Order: sequence, then structure tokens, then C-alpha cells
Amino acid sequence: MAVRPGGSDFSLRATGSVARRQALSRASRYVLLGASLVGVVALITLLWDTAAAGASRVSWDFVTSYPSRRAADAGLRSSIIGSTWVMATTILLAIPIAVGTALWIEEFAPKGRFLTIVQLNLANLAGVPSIIYGILGLAVFVRYFQLGPSILAGSLTLALMIIPMTVIASTEAIRQVPPSIRDGSLALGATHWQTVWHHVLPGAMPGIMTGTILAISRAAGETAALIMIGAFTFIAYDNTSLMEDFTTVPIQIYNWTIRPQEAFRENAAAAILLLIAAVFSLNLIAVIVRERFRRY
Repeated sequence: MAVRPGGSDFSLRATGSVARRQALSRASRYVLLGASLVGVVALITLLWDTAAAGASRVSWDFVTSYPSRRAADAGLRSSIIGSTWVMATTILLAIPIAVGTALWIEEFAPKGRFLTIVQLNLANLAGVPSIIYGILGLAVFVRYFQLGPSILAGSLTLALMIIPMTVIASTEAIRQVPPSIRDGSLALGATHWQTVWHHVLPGAMPGIMTGTILAISRAAGETAALIMIGAFTFIAYDNTSLMEDFTTVPIQIYNWTIRPQEAFRENAAAAILLLIAAVFSLNLIAVIVRERFRRY
């Protein structure tokens, strides 16, 4: 705001290229808002349609019943147990390797061409379609190591799939820890490893947990990779070993959607609602854990 000599005020207005850039900035804001609203409306529409089709089938019996050739008797028991086995094993296999790799990249690896190649390959692997990991799991784990279409083979395949994205998220979280924390710890006589373990890792933990749970959420909804390694679409027993055949909730949903009967599609919609609730719960846990670590 500027003031005239006579005392009245007037506003300075941009002209020329500055005015055009400001107009473009305002327009882009509304364009991006509109694109976001389109995505949200489409998501709400799909969710509403799915809820309308499958909400009536959501019940405790649906969760605790085995799959059946009769849609009214079919349930998710074996697929929920299979998903639990697969995801628990995937977490145990992938997360320590991913976080350790991120710590090595940011804190211990010598800067140079080799590190640049590693980071470039991790970025590329994070964008590889899941079906490619399924083909790799089929060739390496199922056939070469002769694990068959087992829980262990599926977990190893999913672990390979989520490691790159978890490493990238963990690397960014570690990079956000202020250098002053490292310098202060080292100045007080702590070793490099003590600094990383007691200061850097706790400081980066909110970001690491967020990235980790988002990667796990992706693996929890994976279908293509598990189909490639031979996951079964119909199992009517509880898994008790890593070497058993298995099915998961997404595989069961796929099996129901390809059936011609409308009742099976209602089952698929109900299973989708339960899967969405599970993924939403994982994301909620990520938020709670992140805020708790930030607080302390």
C-alpha cells in the first residue's frame, strides 16, 4: 500500500509479465483444486457404489466363514488368515533390510559413483509394476528355490516389491534430521553408531513409520504379483506353516468378481469394504505413531 502526497492511499498493481505470472498462478491454483475435487468425487462415488452393493453382506459370519460354492455361505476366514501370515512375514523380511539400507546410504556409505548408482536403481525399482515382481518371484522363489506357491514365496515377492519404496521414504526421513543433532552428539564424545542409534534414528522414526506403513498398505492390497506366483483362489482351511498354499483377501475378491453370479459380486463388494477399513486403520496407526514419536 502506498500513500499519495495529498494523503489518499492507492494500491500498486502489477503490470506486464509480472501480472501474467500472477494470473497464471491464480489460475493454476483453481485448476489443481478442481483436479483434486474430481479425484475425491470419483473416489466417493466408487466407495458409495461399493457400500451399496456389499454393506448388507458385512457380518461376523462373513468374516469367520470359509469360502464356499454357495455365495450365501461364503466368507473370508481363510483369506484373512492367509493375508495375516503373508503380511507378518513380509514385514519381518522387508522392514529391517529397508531401514538398514537407508541408514547405510545416509550415514555410512562413502559418497561417490557407486552410491549414486544404488540410489538411481532404488528409484527405478520403486516404479516397477507389481506384475514384474510377480514374474521374478515365480522364476526365483517358486521354481529356482523350489518353494512352490507358498506363503514364504509370496512374502519374499512382496518384500522385494516394498523394499525400494521403504528405503526411499526412510532415506528422506533420515535426511530431515538436523545436522546439529549429529554434531552435538559427536562433540559430546558419542561414536558415530551411538549418534545414529540414539539420536538420528529416533528423530527420523515418524517419517520412517509413515513410509513403512504406506508401503505395507500397498502390499496388503496386492493381487497381480501373488497371482503370478500361483496363489490359490479357493482354500478352505487355516494356514499353520510358511510352506503351505495360501490365499489372501485381494485374491479372494478377484475370485468372486470373475464369477457370473451377482451374489458373489456382492461378496466381493463386502470384502472390498473390509479391506478398505483395514488399510484405513493402517494409515491411522501411521498417523498416531508419527505424532507420538514427534511428541517425544
